[in-house]
Amino acid sequence: MGNTIEVLIVEDDMRIAQIHEKFLEQIEGFKTIGMSHTIEEAKIWLDTIKPDLILLDIYFADNLGTELIDYIRKKDMDTDIILITAAAEVEIVKKAYASGVIDFLLKPLTLQRFNECLLKYKEKKTILNSTDRLQAEDIKKLWNNLTYAGELEKGSNPKGIDSVTKEKVVTYIQNCDEGITAEKLGNEIGISRTTARRYLEHLMHEKVIFVEHIYGYVGRPERRYFIKK
Repeated sequence: MGNTIEVLIVEDDMRIAQIHEKFLEQIEGFKTIGMSHTIEEAKIWLDTIKPDLILLDIYFADNLGTELIDYIRKKDMDTDIILITAAAEVEIVKKAYASGVIDFLLKPLTLQRFNECLLKYKEKKTILNSTDRLQAEDIKKLWNNLTYAGELEKGSNPKGIDSVTKEKVVTYIQNCDEGITAEKLGNEIGISRTTARRYLEHLMHEKVIFVEHIYGYVGRPERRYFIKK
C-alpha cells in the first residue's frame, strides 16, 4: 500500500459514487481502487482487492449496507468503514457505532465536510501506523468526536428532512396506486432525485411507506415506493 490509502466506494447511485471519486482525487494520499453499486458486488471486490477503507451507503436494491458491515466483521478484514448515507434512523446509527464504523457522514454532503472527515481519518491512520506505543495525546485524537455529531431524537426529523416537504411527499404517494420511483417523484414535485430518495427512505423506515422491486424486460429492477394502507 505504501502511504496511499486504497478506497472502495460502495454506493448504489452511480452519479453520487462518481462525485465521491472526484472528491477523493482532491485529497492527497487517497486512491479509489474500485466502485460497487450492489452489496453482492461489493463482497466480490472485498474478497479480491482488500481495500483499506470503504465509503459505504446504507440503501441498496439487493440489501442494506449493514449486511456488508457484518460481512467484513465476520471475515475479520482489516478494512475501515465510513458511512455516507441519508439513513439517520437511530437503529442504523447504533449498529454503525457498535460495529466500529470509523465515521458517519449524513447526506446531503459538502466537499468541506467530506474533506474534514477523510483528513481526520488519514491522521488517525498515520498515528496507528507510526509506533508500537501511543502517547496520551495520540489516544485522545483517535477517540475524538465523529464528523457526524448530531443527536437523533425519537419522533423528530433528522437533518435534511423538512416537515413541509415530507408531508408533500406522503400526500403525493397516497395518490399513486402503482407506486412511484425516486426519479419520478422528484420530477413531479420539483426536487432532485437524490433528495426524493432521502425522503422516501426516511418514510420507509418510519413504516409510512414500503418498497417493492418491479422487474421489467431489461435492465435492473425498478425500485418503487407505495403507501402503507
